[in-house]
Amino acid sequence: MERLGFWGLLMGSVEKSSDCRNSVALSESRDEESSSSSSKQVKGSRSRNTSPLSRVGSRNTSPLRQKVVKTKPRGLEEETVASFGKPIVVDVQMEDSIWAMLPEDLLNEILARLPPFMIFRIRSVCKKWNSILQDNGFLKFHSNVSSHGPCLLTFWKNSPQIPQCSVFSLPLKTWYKVPFTFLPPWAFWLVGSSGGLVCFSGLDGLTFKTLVCNPLMQSWRTLPSMHYNQQRQLIMVVDRSDKSFKVIATSDIYGDKSLPTEVYDSKTDKWSLHQIMPAVNLCSSKMAYCDSRLYLETLSPLGLMMYRLDTGHWEHIPAKFPRSLLDGYLVAGTQKRLFLVGRIGLYSTLQSMRIWELDHAKVAWVEISRMPPKYFRALLRLSAERFECFGQDNLICFTSWNQGKGLLYNVDKKIWSWISGCALQSCNSQVCFYEPRFDASVH
Repeated sequence: MERLGFWGLLMGSVEKSSDCRNSVALSESRDEESSSSSSKQVKGSRSRNTSPLSRVGSRNTSPLRQKVVKTKPRGLEEETVASFGKPIVVDVQMEDSIWAMLPEDLLNEILARLPPFMIFRIRSVCKKWNSILQDNGFLKFHSNVSSHGPCLLTFWKNSPQIPQCSVFSLPLKTWYKVPFTFLPPWAFWLVGSSGGLVCFSGLDGLTFKTLVCNPLMQSWRTLPSMHYNQQRQLIMVVDRSDKSFKVIATSDIYGDKSLPTEVYDSKTDKWSLHQIMPAVNLCSSKMAYCDSRLYLETLSPLGLMMYRLDTGHWEHIPAKFPRSLLDGYLVAGTQKRLFLVGRIGLYSTLQSMRIWELDHAKVAWVEISRMPPKYFRALLRLSAERFECFGQDNLICFTSWNQGKGLLYNVDKKIWSWISGCALQSCNSQVCFYEPRFDASVH
């Protein structure tokens, strides 16, 4: 912290204010001498003087002469000299003894308000900042700061199977590289994210395992094995009120028998067995969770299967899909809102992308928005009809690894907008919404 740009410029201007006054006085004396000599020449001749030095209010464009500009910034009584050349940058060495006296609580509050991904850069400043993730004072201040905003987390593996992770900040419109070398070298894939935690599942040799991590804290842990420890569809949900999380393993078929639903609770650190989902024909493995309910799309019987987390039972919702629906994505919104996103139309020239919301009272899908044709044509052209659709907190995102940009729809504001630079890093990238939080615990 030897240099601070803003404060260095401010202190440098104060220290050099006396020098500026001397230069201004010297410049003014030179102007008076030149004006007096020119007046003597005017008296000896009646011809018109076209010299720019004697003309009042004339503009001197000579780069050799400095123009004196008197300014008085608020809180400072000083004069600055502006030149037509390159701007003068004041480089001031800050006193370590002064900045070392900054109160620790004030320093923690300042650092807590930085973008959370900057933590990996500032940790290299000094030993104290390197251990900031274990500082309870910093974590306390950060927990009271408003959320950074929604982000997109992309996960992939390069050729030597090394996990890579990048986070795209929607508020800052910037990619941040997040180190993921702290995870074990398993063959795992992204399950999802909730409340600042990210869930993965994969194989450690021949054993199926599930792990939960906090990318900002660089912490992780493996969950206990399920009763029926097989590769299954998982979803994770975080409860911020009691700082706990749950992982739901939906019913699946193994061999000739159906597996029961299992739920992991971080408070008990155990998996519990629940009802087997009735025999249905699922049309997609994508799931959506909102208001303590898990939803899946079914073709037979047509509609939705809903799992109530509070009772541990499955129910069928006979909500028929819109006619001529080609592909549908379930997206969970805030509170009880559940959305269906999909294409309508048998021919590519007549297709359109639409969004419906489930009317729980009428048990029917109600159309709430249509993607403008220009966005829809660009989405299909850039992605070659290979795009991902996912959402969180009334935000719906469309993206593809070869697209170069993503498309975002805000359900509340009813605004469609492109996200520049939001391209997935690889053709095997997995993506989800992510909310960075330091106080999200894996225990």
